[in-house]
Amino acid sequence: MGDDKKPKSGVWPTVKPFVNGGASGMLATCVIQPIDMIKVRIQLGQGSASEITKNMLKAEGVGAFYKGLSAGLLRQATYTTARLGSFKILTTKAIEANDGKPLPLYQKALCGLTAGAIGASFGSPADLALIRMQADATLPVAQRRHYKNAFHALYRIVGDEGVLALWKGAGPTVVRAMALNMGMLASYDQTVEFFKDNLGFSEATTVLGASAVSGFFASACSLPFDYVKTQIQKMQPNAEGKLPYSGSLDCAMKTLKSGGPFKFYTGFPVYCIRIAPHVMMTWIFLNQVQKFEKSIGL
Repeated sequence: MGDDKKPKSGVWPTVKPFVNGGASGMLATCVIQPIDMIKVRIQLGQGSASEITKNMLKAEGVGAFYKGLSAGLLRQATYTTARLGSFKILTTKAIEANDGKPLPLYQKALCGLTAGAIGASFGSPADLALIRMQADATLPVAQRRHYKNAFHALYRIVGDEGVLALWKGAGPTVVRAMALNMGMLASYDQTVEFFKDNLGFSEATTVLGASAVSGFFASACSLPFDYVKTQIQKMQPNAEGKLPYSGSLDCAMKTLKSGGPFKFYTGFPVYCIRIAPHVMMTWIFLNQVQKFEKSIGL
């Protein structure tokens, strides 16, 4: 089938996995955004999921749950486009080098790590804008940035802090993305193979089951890094102009000292609930997009 596609176009087969990945991620984000907003506020110490939901509805209205949606969509258009596209290309090349045989788990994990790093490098500016927009309402009025949308946030960050500020916290963002994608992508591929070859599941059951497994491992692997990343990205200097953390390692050590290892898993149930459905919907949308393309000869 791959041979039939190559003569049609030298470009589409290359860009196709990137287009499909970005589209599926953006569609999933439209559904998951409210849960993501609650997750961020839990990590910022605003209370439990039910308390935050009640307070947001009372004080800010339903629209508050979609604050930062433009940044979330921009993040998927950059981050997920790059990571899913890169993973597809990397695994395809690796399978070719393996004489067409399925890849062992460690090779899939390496492809996931690499794809995560590539995706995060592209998506870090949008991720920074998303975190700041979601956290803005939790800051004192004098410290709020009042970003109107993702592009306004990026414009203000460049104007106020310089271009390189767009990659503030990029280190923990990349590490977190590597951990998440190692868990998400490798476990998904491995589970799909197991469900199809060993258990004989249907395509729909395989996609749903593998997505759920993938979402759990993505959550468990990435939450500690996500917690540190969030703390770094939303930190502001105190009255003396001093930042609370000098870097990711300092943040991790202070968190470990003050709250123990389980502090890194603050908000895990909500984080897992947010990650797993997003992963599932991303894979389901991706599966449907691929079916549609196949039906029209793409």
